Amino acid sequence: MDETTANCFNVATHLTQGDHSVTIIDSQVHAYEANTPDRPWDSSPNWPDHVTGPEMVAAMDSVGVDGAILVSAFSLYRYDASYAVEVRNAYPGRFGLVKPVDPLDPGVADVIANWKQTPGTVGIRIMMTRAPLSPSQWMGDHSHPGLDLILRASVRHDFPVNLLCWDNLEAGISLIDRHPDARFIIDHLGILQPRTPPAPPSPWAQLSKVLELASRQNAVIKISGACTLSNAGYPFPDIWDHLARVFDAWGLDRCLWGTDWTRAFAVVDYKQAVEPFHLTDRLTESDCLLYTSPSPRDLSTARMPSSA
Repeated sequence: MDETTANCFNVATHLTQGDHSVTIIDSQVHAYEANTPDRPWDSSPNWPDHVTGPEMVAAMDSVGVDGAILVSAFSLYRYDASYAVEVRNAYPGRFGLVKPVDPLDPGVADVIANWKQTPGTVGIRIMMTRAPLSPSQWMGDHSHPGLDLILRASVRHDFPVNLLCWDNLEAGISLIDRHPDARFIIDHLGILQPRTPPAPPSPWAQLSKVLELASRQNAVIKISGACTLSNAGYPFPDIWDHLARVFDAWGLDRCLWGTDWTRAFAVVDYKQAVEPFHLTDRLTESDCLLYTSPSPRDLSTARMPSSA
């Protein structure tokens, strides 16, 4: 990470709220261009036609979010993170970069080494719900060779691994247990989240597995997309009892606040994804100190948005 980007994820860049200087970092956002022949989408999710870098920055500025982890949009671009790199270069200091990597690419270790040399990079991502591997290959006693390559490279290059395993938690737990030297970030509370309303009748059914996963000390968890799990509507008051259990199990210093905008746009706009954490009375001022850098070793003293 270059010096400018590093400052974004440390207290050198901060927001003043009352008597307190704080940094608010969103642990996962996406930005992308409209679908064109020059940069075609791989699929067409029910997202806005475009949320470009300038549009993402404007949304962040409108609610006082200082920086974000820009995760290259797998649904659209698969393993090509070139647009995310362009956005970060246009707004140095506002974004850190995460790129999905392909366990079936025999050159994936070189891909990760090259990614490490890219300014602004802060991690890689494994898509355990999207992979072309079979469930038995994910859950077998022996790692798929591509996963071993990725995890060894992540340790070598000091990259945390963002892990999307929200409908495949057992596989995620198995992977984490097989690689105790690697550092993992569990995406989106480890709970399958809807793209469109309403939330399923029992959206927190897998919560007990998420709480059990907290015993793995080489993992932290994103509190991202939580509002999409509400059956109560804005400002989503029914999420807090469940989130309190997550905070208790994981500890606030292992929780990374985020919105997962734009995946959830049909449920919430960016402001609605941020404001519930301003409005709630379930978080004290000290509770709002959540680490929101993707690396547990260089965590910023950053805050979840708070009215405190």
